Amino acid sequence: MIAGSSVYNFLAVLTSGLGSFMYGFNSAVIGSIFGLPAFFEYFDLTLTGKESAPIIGATNGLFAGGGLLGCILVPSLSDRIGRVRAIQIICVLGVVSAALQASSVHIAMFLAGRFMNGLAAGMINATVPVYQSEISPAQTRGRLVSTHGIFLVLGYSGSAWSGFGLYFAKHPQLQWRLCLALQAVAPGVLGLASPWIPESPRWLVMTGSSDKALRTLERLHQKPGETDHELARSEFAQITLQLDMHPRNENIFSLLKTSTNRKRFFAGIFVQFITQCTGILVVNNYQIMLWESIGQTGSRPLLLYAVYLTWASVLNVVSSMIVDRVGRVRLLCIGVAGLVCMLSVFVGLFSNFAGSDNEVGKVMCIVTLFLWLTFYATCIDAVCFVYVSEIFPTQMRSKGVAASVGALFAVTLILTQSAATAFADIGWKFYLVFIIVPACGLPILWRLPETKGLSLEEIAAVFGDDDYYVDSAVITSKDVEGQHGEVRKLTSTKKLRDADLKTACRASRAEV
Repeated sequence: MIAGSSVYNFLAVLTSGLGSFMYGFNSAVIGSIFGLPAFFEYFDLTLTGKESAPIIGATNGLFAGGGLLGCILVPSLSDRIGRVRAIQIICVLGVVSAALQASSVHIAMFLAGRFMNGLAAGMINATVPVYQSEISPAQTRGRLVSTHGIFLVLGYSGSAWSGFGLYFAKHPQLQWRLCLALQAVAPGVLGLASPWIPESPRWLVMTGSSDKALRTLERLHQKPGETDHELARSEFAQITLQLDMHPRNENIFSLLKTSTNRKRFFAGIFVQFITQCTGILVVNNYQIMLWESIGQTGSRPLLLYAVYLTWASVLNVVSSMIVDRVGRVRLLCIGVAGLVCMLSVFVGLFSNFAGSDNEVGKVMCIVTLFLWLTFYATCIDAVCFVYVSEIFPTQMRSKGVAASVGALFAVTLILTQSAATAFADIGWKFYLVFIIVPACGLPILWRLPETKGLSLEEIAAVFGDDDYYVDSAVITSKDVEGQHGEVRKLTSTKKLRDADLKTACRASRAEV
């Protein structure tokens, strides 16, 4: 369990993490499928060559297109029926899409299932970080929401090891059909477990269920031996006061009327855009092709793929341990800079040694790609979801996160759809896109506001809101009960830096 969070809070976050696993497994399973010869034989395709490139691209493009549509649809769904109920509907969609793909008898049927699967993936990827951030206390939110990245990459590695194991199945069709059917496991388990996880207290307050929200917060933040629920009650007051200051159920266009909200949307979308422009999903989904181009054959590409993603899982755990210490923006900048440097080295090696007899050069290509992954998994994978899930206030969080994750799927759609043709036509030169674009975006990334250590309501100050409530410790349980005690409101007409905000919090706490 993570220090600073209750057992119940921790278990709720872990359970919702099955949705993250679902996204990771479903997203990466196509990489495993590309390493199973029986799939190509059944549908009369080839992994390389211009004839099959449009179909290969469509398997990735339709998934990303479905994900983009899911991001558009899910905010209104989760704001209307709640985070947990939305997760339940997504789980049903995930199970049905897995069954459709696993039972495919024609490539069109498979592609339809892939699109539906992407729809579920986009919806769950935009919902889980929102839910986790809304039930987590400020001091451990970074580590708790990082479980989204950890479970996501565990899903990646799970699909890779499934593909490697099924490569040796004696029945050819069992190889790819069972691999695709396994996509139903995570959403099935999450759907069955979902009645036992709490609804988001912030959504409950937003929809008028204040009493239930307070009880949920008391249970989520209950510490051993605590009887007065001071933290839960003060956080409840902070949530209520913050929501009272802003209209509820606004559409996305009215939300964008204020400059601070536009700043939030830009930050969320830009973080997802620039991190996906590093080429992580292109390398991931076309990795079997990459390994084969440097002389790896048979089951070896699948084994390398599985080890690669397992290494990413380990590094995501490391990321969760340091994100609340180092900070979100600093980690993202370190990650992007490291990715640009390592991919530059990889492209230099790959352009010289791919297709050659130089075994040392080929080994160095593998080592460099693993070092490239190290920067992404440690500094970006989970961190980008932590950041975009906490920069938006409650009344616009689902819409803001969905727009940000929608940028992820939009970039993925463009890059993965074109990758098969690009690799067939220009080869390694396509990787230059993943060097130039992130390098140009790095200075902008460095200028984004830092959010570590702040409550979701306190982050309003960092983005320059004119009115906001700061530091839940300032608001006492007496305030919640309607008794005497002043709720301190800090009003600002200028942006507060992170250090200034914390100084104000400490001063207010001392006065109380």
